[in-house]
Amino acid sequence: MKYSLTWDLESIFPGGSDSAELQEKLTLLDKQADEFTQHAKEWDYDGDKPNYTALADMLTLHDALMDGISQTYTFVEALQAENVHDKKTGALFGKVSALSSRYKTAQTILTKKFVSIPDEEWSQLIELPEFSPIAFVLTETRAEGKELLSEQEEKLINDLAVDGFEGWSNHYDSLVAKISIPFEEEDGTITHLSAGQAQNKMYGDPDPAVREKLFVEWEKAWQENASLFADTLNHLSGFRLANYKAHGISDYLKKPLAYNRMKKETLDTMWKAISDNKQPFVDYLNRKAQLFGKEQLAWQDIEAPVIVGNARPKKYPYDEGAEFVLGNFRKFSNKMADFAQYAFDNKWIEVEDRPGKAPGGYCAGLPETKESRIFMTYSQSANEVATLAHELGHAFHSDVMKDLPPMNQQYAMNVAETASTFAEMIVSDATVKEATSKEEKITLLDNKMQNALAMFMNIHARFLFETRFYAERQKGIVTEERISELMIEAQNEAFQGTLSNNHPTFWASKLHFYISDVSFYNFPYTFGYLFSLGIYNRSLEEGAGFEDKYIELLQDTGRMTTEDLAQKHLNVDLTQPDFWEAGISLVRKDVEAFLKLTEEYITK
Repeated sequence: MKYSLTWDLESIFPGGSDSAELQEKLTLLDKQADEFTQHAKEWDYDGDKPNYTALADMLTLHDALMDGISQTYTFVEALQAENVHDKKTGALFGKVSALSSRYKTAQTILTKKFVSIPDEEWSQLIELPEFSPIAFVLTETRAEGKELLSEQEEKLINDLAVDGFEGWSNHYDSLVAKISIPFEEEDGTITHLSAGQAQNKMYGDPDPAVREKLFVEWEKAWQENASLFADTLNHLSGFRLANYKAHGISDYLKKPLAYNRMKKETLDTMWKAISDNKQPFVDYLNRKAQLFGKEQLAWQDIEAPVIVGNARPKKYPYDEGAEFVLGNFRKFSNKMADFAQYAFDNKWIEVEDRPGKAPGGYCAGLPETKESRIFMTYSQSANEVATLAHELGHAFHSDVMKDLPPMNQQYAMNVAETASTFAEMIVSDATVKEATSKEEKITLLDNKMQNALAMFMNIHARFLFETRFYAERQKGIVTEERISELMIEAQNEAFQGTLSNNHPTFWASKLHFYISDVSFYNFPYTFGYLFSLGIYNRSLEEGAGFEDKYIELLQDTGRMTTEDLAQKHLNVDLTQPDFWEAGISLVRKDVEAFLKLTEEYITK
């Protein structure tokens, strides 16, 4: 089967950044924002009881506005990702951000009125048929409302965020668009790679000389602009901290934890379990260094493929990679496979390897059309096949929730990474099981281990860095030199000193530090990885009958806390180390297999 390498954006809003339909939609959202604001200001709970029909109508408008903003944002984000040189997207982002600010202000007005409702009457309200399905979210919103400032103050903060908070985040995208990495081809010609192209080649090329040469140019490119990235990071985080301070919040982890609906106790237990069990992964890194003929791995070697004997990394042309994903999804879940087939057939996925694309990959939802769009730059490796499965897992998660009330579809990032990582595991496991030789199995086990390394080492470094950066940023501006020092310290600690070099400007090259929606865009990945390990293990035990249970779990992710979700569907307590250590032990088996298989290639 031949699948498109580019996605279809025309079916969302035809005409790209010049779309007339997009402008019409923005005009409609402008009107809806005015209406929602007016209704929120006028609503009187005392006069609306006992049936609260006005509130029900207002929440219908709220949902339409929320979904509309999300739909337009995803479209503009896609335009910018596929062509970082499309200068018109900046203005479009500005319009969507302004709408989002007005929506948040109106939401603040309504939330403060929720707070004023006596507890007994609130309990009666959320038991009504119109509200009981969304009772968890409404009550959560009411609890958060107790920390809100006055309407005028919240409006001012939201208005300032458009050119302040959101502005700095958008500024980062503009800076990245200018990054160009020179690469000398074998014939001596110089090719200028985008950040996305350079990253794929730097981490995935089997030639260590190519990786080293690219890493030098990569680090140089980000270092040359380090002062600009430092300004951006300082001001974006400064705005966030000032906002926290205005609301009486001194703990910069409070909001990320609340956003992920998880306890600090759960987070601490998870990281402690990982820190206490790093030795197997240190052994893996050391063995990989030996296989490369080095005393220690360099940063650019971590994700490089291990090739022993006559083995060569298997290439998966896009069509073959897509069929591999579909076939292995089918072994677990027909519903998952049917959904993925639909996504391929309807051009939801952008994978073409070309200049001008943004680095990285993502999946974003389109709630109005009940679709998703997936962005990545595909390079035919087994790792890219796993990434494709990962993003399709995100899309499947959204799909099984598409008919729920819109408020119940807003699941947090930590559980969002559960479905994606679960899908990735299905494919990664399959590649290892289908290896036709010991040499190929070694290569594929190494590829599978990259996920664990990212979760337990790389993302741990990001968490340590961000924790320490925010602690210092609370006291004032952090210099670019100090930011790089913090990054080096975090990498050394997370990787247990196993690397021969560091990536000092990783803080500049990683988009996640510049996302305005939520800080600490790191620990939820590790949570999702380990949580999905528990789910995956359960699926292996129960077989085909687990499909519907899995979907039920996903459908609950937007309407309960993380701890309650785990207790209900897995019967586990996330505040205890047992669950986390059990997940880590599953990964340790892959390490042990890798070490055993590679012994003969060390002793010779």
